[in-house]
Amino acid sequence: MDEVDPIPGGDDRPPHSATEVLLTRARIGDIEAREELYQRFLPVLLRWAHRRLPLRARDLTETADIVQITLLRSLNRLEKFDAYGEGAFLSYLRRILLNVVREEIRRSSRRGTLDELDETLASPYASVVEQIIGQEQIECYERALALLDPERQQAVLLRVEFGYSYSQIAEALAKPSADAARMVVARAFAALARTIDDEHSGRSAG
Repeated sequence: MDEVDPIPGGDDRPPHSATEVLLTRARIGDIEAREELYQRFLPVLLRWAHRRLPLRARDLTETADIVQITLLRSLNRLEKFDAYGEGAFLSYLRRILLNVVREEIRRSSRRGTLDELDETLASPYASVVEQIIGQEQIECYERALALLDPERQQAVLLRVEFGYSYSQIAEALAKPSADAARMVVARAFAALARTIDDEHSGRSAG
């Protein structure tokens, strides 16, 4: 028996097959497909932003505004997204969302309305990532994550940051079963841990 979805409201996550079909249609100018992608991923990104963004960053504008800007920007640049699948698309959306927040931070800082903010976007409040690896490790985590191959990077993001169950990860990464997805996630975590350990070892040696 597979585990219960850890996030309330998780039923609105789009299935893998629907995501690929919608991306294909949206790329050729299908307005309805773009709108459906927007509606499907809006709640996913809102939950992610609520759990991952720092409170001060969320105060810059409404979280919903940041997420909407992200989705509109992403859908307007689909020609720059050269992959398929839900995992890859969520990774793409996350990258753009973080860029949107950083842009807003810089604009607000120039206006003198905010104190200096940590560019890692590490929240001191109940972030799943911080609970697992500790707030002081966030910068190292981001660097190590960037060094993983795309599938392992997506596996970490889906499991840790988006809270997907193994059956949902299987759909998102086109794996045959929840057990296969579990293996991908385990290997991704092991690779992430090795990369972080190597960085720490390098610092100690230095």
